[in-house]
Amino acid sequence: MRALFETTFDIVYLVTVTTLGVLMIRQSKSRSQYRLFGWMAVVLGAGDAFHLVPRAIALCTTGLDHYTSALGIGKWITSITMTVFYVLLYFVWRKRYAIRQHNGLSALVYSLAGLRILLCMLPQNEWLSARPPLLWGVIRNIPFALLGLLIIVLFAYKVKQTNDKPFRWMALTIVLSFAFYIPVVLWAEQIPAIGMLMIPKTCAYVWTIWIGYRAMKNDTQSE
Repeated sequence: MRALFETTFDIVYLVTVTTLGVLMIRQSKSRSQYRLFGWMAVVLGAGDAFHLVPRAIALCTTGLDHYTSALGIGKWITSITMTVFYVLLYFVWRKRYAIRQHNGLSALVYSLAGLRILLCMLPQNEWLSARPPLLWGVIRNIPFALLGLLIIVLFAYKVKQTNDKPFRWMALTIVLSFAFYIPVVLWAEQIPAIGMLMIPKTCAYVWTIWIGYRAMKNDTQSE
């Protein structure tokens, strides 16, 4: 039952975000913010597929214990692509609110993203281990959480300042994604049931992509 539910959910998720991403890329026309949003969705779906596809195969065959290496590599790739996802979201913010010069802010985004990727590359993470060290799971997620917090603040501020109704829930979707993700990082190894929080976390990301897609459609219809 678990294998059927998780596999079905993952397939629906991957197909949904990738499809919305491709549609935004193809239908964005001259609106670069939505083209960026589309690539952001494709990066999200493609990156998560490296982890979710082996997981689905494992659940439907011999079990997770027999796919430790594949799951570890997939988790490593997903960790990097999620970082790229937030960098792209930062550029969506700049495009949407016409932020032309903000070198200090861009440097901060690049620094946090670069540090996160560097930490993910270190062998101390033991990605191929069945029980990777919790300490390094926390360490590599510190710059990631700070990057997410920065994006939350940026969207919350600009949405309020410009009364941007199509993006009014954007900051909340990111808050929810981290609220569900952090307990998994900290306690999923000790309490496996906490891993189920990845489902609402995934739904929060779908909501993020849907906000961009709906905003694009509304802009198209208003022309």
